[in-house]
Amino acid sequence: MTIKTLVIDDDYRVAAIHAASIDRVPGFTAAGQAHTAEEARARIAELRPDLLLLDIYLPDENGLSLLRDVRSADAPPGCIVITASRDLDTVRSAIRLGAAYYLVKPFGFDQLREQLTAYRDWCDRAAGSREVDQATVDSLYSILRGSGSAPRTDPLPPTMRKVLDTLRRAEQPLGAEALATALGISRPTAQRHLSELHRRGFITLELEYGSAGRPAHLYAVATRR
Repeated sequence: MTIKTLVIDDDYRVAAIHAASIDRVPGFTAAGQAHTAEEARARIAELRPDLLLLDIYLPDENGLSLLRDVRSADAPPGCIVITASRDLDTVRSAIRLGAAYYLVKPFGFDQLREQLTAYRDWCDRAAGSREVDQATVDSLYSILRGSGSAPRTDPLPPTMRKVLDTLRRAEQPLGAEALATALGISRPTAQRHLSELHRRGFITLELEYGSAGRPAHLYAVATRR
């Protein structure tokens, strides 16, 4: 699942930089850019993005007002606010309106990648089940809110993260053998990580029945609901 992201920033140069950065993060694509609230509304209706990278200072409207309208729609996109504003009331308003995070300008690629990765992990985890227990709720909050001034710890071990990223880039479901070959690891190691990712709800299992023998176990990234 690729997360289509719309960059909304009045500065054309900055918007282009953000869009290029988004395309560098696995699982994301910059679907387009908008430089005013009016243009943003048109682009949202046209592109139906999954995520907004939203500046507060727009020439025709405050970004928070735009976010309020967007969040009132059916199936609204997620939002990460990007702004030079350090006003606490603005931060509080953004949080109340459902912003997943608030990035203060200027920020570097590593900071943006960290928050996009956290959002992607949240989407992957949230797609696992319609019903959750308290531990899962706490985990979802920690994924989004666990990032901040301190470095965020990836909730997945490095090899498991590579397995998930490989599945995300794959054009079709893959089995343990194919993943092991692609990553240069043993089949039992690939299967162990696949089983754990499936248990956590990051991926789905499909059974492919052949003419004889046991069915092949194929895995794909869970579809967001």
